[in-house]
Amino acid sequence: MHPFLSRLSPPTRAAAVRSLTTGRGALSRRSLLRGTAATGLLAATGTFATACSDSGGGSDADVVFSNWPLYIDVDDKDKSKHPTLEAFTQQTGLKVKYTEDINDNNEFFAKIQPQLAKGKDTKRDLIVLTNWLAAKMVRLGYVQKYNPANVPNAARNLDARFRGNSWDPQREFAYPWAELSTLIAYNAKATDGFRPTSVEDLLTNEKLKGKVALLTEMRDTIGMVLLAMGKSPEKFTDDDFNAAIDKVQKAVDKQQIRRFTGNDYAQELGSGDIAACLAWSGDLVQIKAEHPEVEFVIPDHGYASSTDELLLPIKAQHKDNAEKLVDFYYQPPVAAQLVASINYISPVSGIRDELLKISPDMANNPLVLPTPEVTAKGHAFRALTEDEETRYEAAFAKLTGA
Repeated sequence: MHPFLSRLSPPTRAAAVRSLTTGRGALSRRSLLRGTAATGLLAATGTFATACSDSGGGSDADVVFSNWPLYIDVDDKDKSKHPTLEAFTQQTGLKVKYTEDINDNNEFFAKIQPQLAKGKDTKRDLIVLTNWLAAKMVRLGYVQKYNPANVPNAARNLDARFRGNSWDPQREFAYPWAELSTLIAYNAKATDGFRPTSVEDLLTNEKLKGKVALLTEMRDTIGMVLLAMGKSPEKFTDDDFNAAIDKVQKAVDKQQIRRFTGNDYAQELGSGDIAACLAWSGDLVQIKAEHPEVEFVIPDHGYASSTDELLLPIKAQHKDNAEKLVDFYYQPPVAAQLVASINYISPVSGIRDELLKISPDMANNPLVLPTPEVTAKGHAFRALTEDEETRYEAAFAKLTGA
């Protein structure tokens, strides 16, 4: 292990590694592996090879599964082993080739799109992509429909609030792997006890000037700003979007914003260099374990939510086996084991009792198992047309200086 990582506690170390590998962070989104720091950390954690290579299928695999790093359970004694995958193999006899080779949605799409456009096999049977890209994959005809006969657990145990969306209303093409919630986080010491309760506080309150971080993910940051403006991320117009951009630009011009970040806000939030920020719920579970002074707020105006989706690429060689793997993860005991490791919200209903057996604290943590009152405040960013995506991303990139 790299000396820098060895000095960090497990929760902070996990967050640090994720900041460079999940594709939701600034380094992974815009400059993964372009700097020596990123390269050194990835090499130190053993993810460099899979992050840089096209790690498609092997002849001895019954299922080829591509996912993001640090997004599955691991054996405490052997980090190369994943207990749920081993249990799947024991139960079905099917061997899984599991590769952590998705570091950025756009980067991964660029890698597999040439094959998909030609109707060719990507050498992967199952991939996990964020819902906005999943919608694009469905629109382009790059994924296959699930066979309902192969996913009875998924059909039965999918939580009601995930059962349909604008791009896959009948859940024919995708099942969620996990939900990501964007909340407000703050360091109570750095704010001298001030509790920011809305995005408006982040953008305008003088007590936070120069110590605020927003996210490099356009949908999360703009989604939260839209909510603070009384607009819906599910139903907004060009004028609404431009007004949200202008609102953030004013905060940037007034030096209210320290910077735009990915998961790398973790250490600065813990140290107090960042007093308040937008943060992902799964990260906050880990950060709070290391820094009790870090608190979170679920704003009254609501929060932005998204999902990472399980997709079956066209021409997948082992589609039936991949569907069986998806169905395996939709059993509450398995889903609970996954959540206990990754800390993100499960789309599987009925896991509380199972999670209580593993970790009572986590079962009672609203960041992991939010109440119905909390989930009612979640808002997904609507699917964009290709033209909207181009214009919106360009405007946001200009805003963030990317």
